[in-house]
Amino acid sequence: MDFVKMLKEFDCDCGKRHNCAIRHIHIGKGALQELPGTVKNYSDILLVADPNTYGVCGEAVEELLGEKRYETLILVRDGVLIPNEQAIAEVEAKLTDKTDLIVGVGSGVIQDLCKYVSFYHKLPYAIVCTAPSMDGYAGAGAAMITDNMKITYSCHVPETIIGDVDVLKTAPMDMIRAGYGDILGKYSCLNDWKLSAVVRGEDFCQYVYDLIYDMLLQTKDLGEKLQQRDEEAIITLMEAIIGVGIAMAYVGSSRPASGSEHHLSHYFEITGILNDEPYFAHGTDVVYSTVYTQMLREQLLALEAPTPKGGHDAAEWEAKIRAIYTEAAEGVLAQQDKMGWYREDRAPIYAAKWDEIRKTLAEVPSCEVLKDYIASVGLDIKEFTELYSAEKIENALWYAKDLKDRYSVLWLYYDLMR
Repeated sequence: MDFVKMLKEFDCDCGKRHNCAIRHIHIGKGALQELPGTVKNYSDILLVADPNTYGVCGEAVEELLGEKRYETLILVRDGVLIPNEQAIAEVEAKLTDKTDLIVGVGSGVIQDLCKYVSFYHKLPYAIVCTAPSMDGYAGAGAAMITDNMKITYSCHVPETIIGDVDVLKTAPMDMIRAGYGDILGKYSCLNDWKLSAVVRGEDFCQYVYDLIYDMLLQTKDLGEKLQQRDEEAIITLMEAIIGVGIAMAYVGSSRPASGSEHHLSHYFEITGILNDEPYFAHGTDVVYSTVYTQMLREQLLALEAPTPKGGHDAAEWEAKIRAIYTEAAEGVLAQQDKMGWYREDRAPIYAAKWDEIRKTLAEVPSCEVLKDYIASVGLDIKEFTELYSAEKIENALWYAKDLKDRYSVLWLYYDLMR
């Protein structure tokens, strides 16, 4: 993938000027050796890792940074490391007035923490990737859990991304599968983006859509090779992951890469944390949820005409939100009150644009095709129903949409099928 070309600023047919401020991207064999050259202008570097990622290549990174590294923070937890207020405070406590760069060694949580803290302290950061597990490396958004809410903060992109295939191919297979799942989920989120452009007139960029879709097509058939830890397949997956992040930077949000399937994933993560219940890795939840959002599209496509269900029961809905989201409920309620979408009548739009809506919904591969892709990488949709009860999945389909301020198939399903 030609990252040099992708990082150049350009005018797009959508009317906007796209750019991505990342300076260095090194993906491939021996990429780790490029790190010293990318940090040559810094002198007081804070290295952030967790015990697992430090064990993978943290010591090698320390050696490469040499005397430029002034301290290493290893975030230790009995369970899962969560990018919350506690973790933020731990990173901030290690900053000094001389700190001029944060280097993260890890994947999702580590890069979100480094991105968030560096942005609010006006510092650059770099990420040494330890797994091809999710598409947030190159994006400007930091997916944090604050006030018990999953919130994506608009921050900044990393200055440097390093992905050495000798490190990436040794990642736990669950993380490789999660990265594949995150990319396969683009079938759903791209469709949601186009659907929102049809229904709500949301800004839409065909160039960005096509860019991400092309990376999806390059990745979708790699399941078996990824299970074999084939180096070329790992590189292709990692390049797609980085490319999607650059595309997000082009539009200034995660919209092209996060739709209904991510809303479901966030639902399972948030309720899992609140109730101390297990949940899958992000990308794994995303790909399983992609199958379920496609089930909704197929149900909607079976309708001859849109017949919105009236009479939103605000009291009943609020009671359900409070029961499901407990400590996080106030944030959910406040967000939906601000949006006001429950007070809108979308029936005229659906009636006028039903043919275009149906045409858009029909663009996603069927549930059976998606299940075949999932199986190719060693995942089984049965795991989803075994971990999450039928009631929990049903609640997610109705109430995950309330976590976000984005229109998706979940809103269309609510309007027409409840």
